[in-house]
Amino acid sequence: MKVLVVDDEKAIVKGIAFSIQNDGNEVDCAYDGEEALDMIKKGDYDIVLLDVMLPKMDGFEVCRQVREFSKVPIIMLTAKNDDMDKIAGLTNGADDYVTKPFNIMEIKARMDAVLRRTSSGKKPAPSTDETVLCISDMKLERTNKRLFIAGREYNITVKEFEVLDLLASNPGKVYSRDKLLELIWGLDYPGGSRTVDVHVRRLREKIEEQPSEPKYVQTKWGVGYYFHG
Repeated sequence: MKVLVVDDEKAIVKGIAFSIQNDGNEVDCAYDGEEALDMIKKGDYDIVLLDVMLPKMDGFEVCRQVREFSKVPIIMLTAKNDDMDKIAGLTNGADDYVTKPFNIMEIKARMDAVLRRTSSGKKPAPSTDETVLCISDMKLERTNKRLFIAGREYNITVKEFEVLDLLASNPGKVYSRDKLLELIWGLDYPGGSRTVDVHVRRLREKIEEQPSEPKYVQTKWGVGYYFHG
């Protein structure tokens, strides 16, 4: 397993890296947000341990930008036992979080759980087994997660693409927030249904001419979301 550890406190990085390497894993280290983002773009990591408070670019922004191009599992490391920090991390695409001070055994247990959830543990979204889905004036290229509407490409995150793909694959079918959370993020995902609302809101802001009156991703009040082709 190849792991990236990101923290500006070198003693913490050294301790985590030493323990993970002792288990036979390969570990790279970064000490600020910009360096971490560059390494993730260039490296092929199985998981990233990412501190929130970093020089040059904080962990939330690193996580948000990584989700524009990669599904690599990310565990946030935060010094605050603050629910808002946890929510911010999860809504920006993190898979889990650990609050400092932590035990290295907790880190390893969280890593194992996240890797199980993001590989065999997550239910796949329904699919027609085609690499391209065309519906209405929309084209979704599943292999490279690209979205085109009326011939124009729209830049959306991986998770936003997966939500849209699931709904567009089943037009008219209403999915509750809990069901979307289960299908897209997995049963063990620590975030709540607010994660779904945030991703739907951001998706609408990117692809809808009038996000408050959406054409594609619509709301069934009190139930959930559905795609209107």
